[in-house]
Amino acid sequence: MSLELEKYDIVIVGAGPVGLLLSVFLARWGYKIKHIDNRPTPTITGRADGIQPRSLDLLRNMKLKRHIMEYEPARVYEVAFWDPRKSGDGIYRTGTWASCPKFLDSRHPFTTLLHQGLIERVFIRDLNANGTDVQRPWTITGFQNDGEDPAYPVQVDFEHVYTKEKESVRAKYLFSGEGARSFVREQLGIKIHHKDPFTHVWGVVDGVVRTNFPDIKMKCTIHSVFGSIMIIPRENNLVRLYIQIASSTDPDWNPRKQATAEEVQASAKRILQPYWIDWDRVEWYSVYPIGQGIAEKYTLDHRVFLGGDCCHTHSVSVNPRSRLVTKLIRPKPKAGQGMNTAFFDAQNLAWKIHNVESGFADRSLLESYELERKQIAENLLDFDAKYAALFSQRKPSAGEVSAASQNSQAGDEQDEFIELFKSSCEFTSGYGVAYGPNAINWSPEHPAQSALFHPKGTSLRTGRVMLNANVTRVVDANVAHLEQEIPVNGSFRIFLFAGVPSVTKEAVADLCANMQKKNSFYKAFERPDISSVSYHERHNPHSHFYTICTVFAAPRTSIEIVEILPPLLARYSSHVYADDIEDIRKPDVKAVAHAKMGLDQERGGIVIVRPDGYVGCVVKLVEGSGTVDALDQYFSAITSKALGKAELQAQL
Repeated sequence: MSLELEKYDIVIVGAGPVGLLLSVFLARWGYKIKHIDNRPTPTITGRADGIQPRSLDLLRNMKLKRHIMEYEPARVYEVAFWDPRKSGDGIYRTGTWASCPKFLDSRHPFTTLLHQGLIERVFIRDLNANGTDVQRPWTITGFQNDGEDPAYPVQVDFEHVYTKEKESVRAKYLFSGEGARSFVREQLGIKIHHKDPFTHVWGVVDGVVRTNFPDIKMKCTIHSVFGSIMIIPRENNLVRLYIQIASSTDPDWNPRKQATAEEVQASAKRILQPYWIDWDRVEWYSVYPIGQGIAEKYTLDHRVFLGGDCCHTHSVSVNPRSRLVTKLIRPKPKAGQGMNTAFFDAQNLAWKIHNVESGFADRSLLESYELERKQIAENLLDFDAKYAALFSQRKPSAGEVSAASQNSQAGDEQDEFIELFKSSCEFTSGYGVAYGPNAINWSPEHPAQSALFHPKGTSLRTGRVMLNANVTRVVDANVAHLEQEIPVNGSFRIFLFAGVPSVTKEAVADLCANMQKKNSFYKAFERPDISSVSYHERHNPHSHFYTICTVFAAPRTSIEIVEILPPLLARYSSHVYADDIEDIRKPDVKAVAHAKMGLDQERGGIVIVRPDGYVGCVVKLVEGSGTVDALDQYFSAITSKALGKAELQAQL
């Protein structure tokens, strides 16, 4: 009789950004993980290097941003553009613009640049602190969802790269974060569809340089009669140079064209004339073709999943001048989208697995992983094509660039440019992610049909990230960034914008009374250990699946928590806030956070935010049971239980 195979909640193959971050989430939430990588060590040099603003929001929410910043990465606030002089005598700066313009309202209006290996180290340390490690160097040799064990239906086989030792385990899930050459994807027979076949070959050099080029510490797009370069500043005096060495428009086009490091350096010296550049050392060098592709499927059975680079490759442009039609070679810029997209692949799958395995959500929730994340990858590719088409038509003027940067309009002809510029910034910063309607993103077609959903005037959009807001925490008078107050804990975030206390007193009391009814969305998932929960538990004192923040449109000094809030909400005393911080952009508004959300400043409303920070629904706050009835309907479409009136009808 064979020995029983060891069992794991999930097997993760590949220890790049997507695999590591998925591990970090699940390890924090107590899952048993088998994580392997076929490399003997983490990434040492090269690979991805840019963390976009939305990704930095996520890392801050995970308490990992500070560890990233300990490496003193470069921060890019502006992008500089250089073009050839009409005389043909060298290059000159034609302008700069913000990497993350003000209209995006970002907490981190810059791109953070450091190499992937340092980011991996931060994730690995967090994994180790939560009892998980990456086994190296092991490779996957086979897997099968054979269903022999219904609870752990996937068998996975491994082999040590050097010793050839073999091992097999059973798991609930298998995740491939292997990158473009994914064994798992190939075994599943899932093809990559190339929307934009290889059209450029690039050389990339990481090194320490000496130069009199004035913008070497900035991100630059440089065009000259000798070709094009993109400059990316890095940590520890490193600079990355992307040099285009071949294009499909070349008479002798060859997507497998190669070049030595010395040849690429010589090309860079010609392009940068009249400035000079020399290398103290070259740390990493590579030549590779750039194309755009997406996997046909991210999963076949919702047990074996793909994520990161084994699903999508893309290179969305970060500026409109990258596609101008001239006789020069124009670059196919890189914006760090691969790694940043991978971060949110990992988060999206992690919270859904967690909510299913914890008994909160129906297994159908897992279907939304591919539905949401594949659509985002497709949107990025489609956007890049549209972007290329517009900027192949004409060169935008300095006035257009300025108008777009300042969020202003300057005539019908410029509207299309301005709109596309904003879309460009949203996509490359990460704030452009927009998930479509489904069970977790309310729409008029959602099963929940209360008239209280999406009250008139709200500026929030379901499937989009919640807007930033500054408020004052009542208990300690600290200024708080509301969207950051609840950590990544796998819980839905209930933001009760409670308006003016004297106006909403009855509505808030009714809300709490109905939330405490036996079959409500809240009571149905009460913690079984609620009587012994620590006094100091801030985020989940009643339920593992909900955290509540209450925001009053009143001065902090007028808010007495125990007097104006029912006990249920008063228990979240560390999450009670005053919407009393002025904003010079809204000088006539007293409750800026309410106003930013588009909610009535006296009567408020409720915003349900998914565990990944995206808005699920917005509901009007009213007296009586209507608000909770609407929320029962919304969560009934997600959870493993019938809620509210649906539960009562089921019992009849």
